[in-house]
Amino acid sequence: MMVEEAGNLAPADEAEACAMVAEARGRGEGLDIVGGGSRSGLGRPPEGARRLSSARLAGIVFHEPAEMALRARAGTPLAVVEAALAGHNQMLPFEPIDHRVLFGGGEPTIGGLVATNASGPRRVSAGAARDSLIGLRLVNGRGEAIVSGGRVMKNVAGLDLVKLNCGALGTLGFLTEATFKLLPRPESEATIVIRRLDEGRAIAAMSMALGSPYGVSGAAALAPGMGRDFSRTFLRLEGFVASVDTRAEALMKALAEFGPERVLRGEDSQRLWRGVRDVEFLAEPREHAVWRVSVRASRGLDFLARLGPLALARLFDCGGGLIWLATEPTPAAVAAVRAALPAGGHATLVRAPATSRAATDVFQPQSQALMALTRRVKSSFDPDGMFNRGRMYAGV
Repeated sequence: MMVEEAGNLAPADEAEACAMVAEARGRGEGLDIVGGGSRSGLGRPPEGARRLSSARLAGIVFHEPAEMALRARAGTPLAVVEAALAGHNQMLPFEPIDHRVLFGGGEPTIGGLVATNASGPRRVSAGAARDSLIGLRLVNGRGEAIVSGGRVMKNVAGLDLVKLNCGALGTLGFLTEATFKLLPRPESEATIVIRRLDEGRAIAAMSMALGSPYGVSGAAALAPGMGRDFSRTFLRLEGFVASVDTRAEALMKALAEFGPERVLRGEDSQRLWRGVRDVEFLAEPREHAVWRVSVRASRGLDFLARLGPLALARLFDCGGGLIWLATEPTPAAVAAVRAALPAGGHATLVRAPATSRAATDVFQPQSQALMALTRRVKSSFDPDGMFNRGRMYAGV
């Protein structure tokens, strides 16, 4: 018997999820997968007849501190996982973004993290969420349980189902569990601050720092008006106290031509990087559309120059290879962003009204050949197109 909570199908375990999916398939129903709701504004608007919730699939399955691995059920709040890791001075390496700052409401869960490949500033040194995801369990569109990966990283041949599902926005299956490799939590962090650089000089400073031997784990630049009336460039170092102090001193000397002025430590540094991670500097006004644009750092300024005054605000992360951008939520702005993007770049419309997201490509448009491959992959997992139909691409 299917269990419903607040109008959702809410399985208590994987077997029940398989039965619910199989029954919905028999009725020809589309299912929109939901978790805590903190990332519900991502992607195109939902189209399913019913919602399939991971709310009752909560809890840490295992945490092996010595093996640096953790497995949790999809509905487990991210805060629960992070608290458990903090007790052992460990962390998820990829510094997951908290989308509540942009969208409001909800509770971030492990399932939503995997579905969106939610990653933050440390991606520049530790990789994205998919690089730390080493195993998962999910229910496919046939109502079958699939297990992929395990407790340790290893090379794989053929299709990597773990990486494929991370960032797929729930379009391939209903996640029930995920396993991550972990890292030790740094004992200390310090952030070098450089003021009043123009964007070209800021990108040059970040590129030099990231290319240095000093282990920079974050490189971001904020425009004037984002907390101060002047521009600021930030470079983060993490590790043991003595190591951080030594590396910070050496990096400031190496960057002398850019005029590094001060070093933030402790909670001051942590608060800053939470703001960069969660894009809080673009959260207001709420009516602005927010884009996540990935380009080569050397091409970012050309992209912004082509966009011109349509770029209402922007900040640089990952050394300039990631631009968070605010525009009006209009078709003209969408077309301009797509037209200005250099070859090899990707632009994702992260926040916009549902009507805007329904009328455009939220994710970077794919070539005909790549879209055909996307459809085949979708069909192999979800032959009837039940899960999150149209959430990434119209008709898929």
